[in-house]
Amino acid sequence: MPQVSCNHEFRREAPRSSAFSLPVGTSLVVVFVLSKDRDGNTIDQDKWVDQVLTTLGQAFRGGTAYPRGRGVWRDDERGGTLIREDPVVVFSYAADEEITTAALTALYQTLSRMGRETRQGEVGVVIDGKYYGITEYSPE
Repeated sequence: MPQVSCNHEFRREAPRSSAFSLPVGTSLVVVFVLSKDRDGNTIDQDKWVDQVLTTLGQAFRGGTAYPRGRGVWRDDERGGTLIREDPVVVFSYAADEEITTAALTALYQTLSRMGRETRQGEVGVVIDGKYYGITEYSPE
């Protein structure tokens, strides 16, 4: 593998190996795939994890899903009812030039479909530390 030039900070922090190259993705995209619908019924979470991974892979070269965690969501439209669930966190590091209107539209379409078909009150995505809650879903 050819040597690459890299900045001083990376050189100081990275192990000494020719297997390392410059970072490809610098923007963090995080999606929460929920385990229940708005009424607390279990959904086909594995299907949606796969859909989100496919979208991130096509748009940003890849994605990773962490195992189920524990979470709670407050449904303000239903009197503050708390929905407890086991979300999967899916993330991708995207190069700046890959965060295009087309890529974000594809991500929105996947998340909108997921929200609509699984009857979610909100579907969330975090891009570079900013949370975007999607509550209005595109029609089929």
